[in-house]
Amino acid sequence: MTSEEFARLLESFTRAAESGDGARFASHFTEDAVYHDYIYGPHTGRAAIAEMMQELFHRDAADYRWEMFDPVCNGDLGYAWSLSSFTSTVPEFKGQRVVIDGMSRFVLRGGLIAEYRESVNGGVAMAQLGVAPERMAKVFRKWSGWLQQRPETQDYLARPRGSGRT
Repeated sequence: MTSEEFARLLESFTRAAESGDGARFASHFTEDAVYHDYIYGPHTGRAAIAEMMQELFHRDAADYRWEMFDPVCNGDLGYAWSLSSFTSTVPEFKGQRVVIDGMSRFVLRGGLIAEYRESVNGGVAMAQLGVAPERMAKVFRKWSGWLQQRPETQDYLARPRGSGRT
């Protein structure tokens, strides 16, 4: 995929996410794609990705906006920085406006997304929502566990310093 094609994919991808149309959003992914969401966890396959976007995310967020900036692509791997915002519809936090930034990693295949990962400081979002510190700590422990259990993290920790650099 060229950089220009990747930029067009990101524009279509974020507009679909904003729309709340799960099928439209999922159409940007391969049939076997995995979407790793920092709140809702991993979702595999178009049906699960569509459900996550439409039934989970848009259930909990209104006025959603997502823009990608500075996309880079080497053909089968792309990255972009983003800003996103929403208004919470979760009863406990209803009406709270949140804005966050993040980095997204896209594994690409056949013009579609085969794997999506994001790195977002969820603590910033939780602070804007007014989440209690004790609850934040519980979530951070869960996220820490996810990071430490990932195969990439395990491989990284098992290698001697400097052995993975090329």
